Amino acid sequence: MVKAFSVASWNVEHFKGDPDRVERVVKFLKKQEPDVFALYEVEGRTVFRQIKEEFPGYAFQITEGPQSQEILGAARSNLSPFFTQKLQFKAGTTHMRPGLLLSVTKGSAEYNLLFLHLASSTNPRGMGLRDEMLYRAAKFRGVLDDFAESSSGSRANYIFLGDLNTMGLEYPYGKDIDAKLELKKIDTYASRYRDLNRLTKTYHLTWSNGSGSRYDPSNLDHVYASEHLEFKRFRRQTEDDGSDSSSGYAEVSVRGWPELSEVDDRDEWIGEFSDHALLYFEVQKIPGS
Repeated sequence: MVKAFSVASWNVEHFKGDPDRVERVVKFLKKQEPDVFALYEVEGRTVFRQIKEEFPGYAFQITEGPQSQEILGAARSNLSPFFTQKLQFKAGTTHMRPGLLLSVTKGSAEYNLLFLHLASSTNPRGMGLRDEMLYRAAKFRGVLDDFAESSSGSRANYIFLGDLNTMGLEYPYGKDIDAKLELKKIDTYASRYRDLNRLTKTYHLTWSNGSGSRYDPSNLDHVYASEHLEFKRFRRQTEDDGSDSSSGYAEVSVRGWPELSEVDDRDEWIGEFSDHALLYFEVQKIPGS
């Protein structure tokens, strides 16, 4: 298969104007050589300006509104990128980030990527907001399918991704909802009714606040894609919790602290970059496009 384009998705925690940190983040991001990337938790226009200067030949968009943390999206100009801010993914709350929809073209095929940063909370309201937005993201496939079928007679090449914060629900009287169950619910709906699959990752866990944190590392960042799309395969890795087997391959390469075996090295990486790892994947060219 031939690569159509590559994507990097990364929550850079509280990403604002520390010049040294911005330089480190930019250097790590450039190393991935992504054709498309999205950064979450961007705070302040200084970062936006610096990123634009460091990535010539890209088109950029940043979400706007009363929220303090934005999504910054970028794509190589030769992909004819078109960005749209999607307010329907705010769940009616002014402080939530809107979704950022990116359309890119490779050959004769158009691809739609929806970048999301969902509510971070284990209380009922937080999980309720996530649940609604995940269903909306999956259902949006239908809107894109209708447009694609009317214009080209085919189904949409759709991907939604980002920091989805799937952390479950903490509730008294033994009524907790495990994070795995929260994921299973949206996985079932997305696959059964919308023909969307959650892509496998080289590492299961994508968030950690370091060895001194009272919170365990978590599986918060995900990619869902139209089932007909093909992706490059990366060697899967074994983790401390045994979530993934060392055999087999995955469609998303998790890069950053999960790749480091020593606790001190992981803590250092988290301190210098972010509590979230970077997700990287390559969409393969659709035959005939």
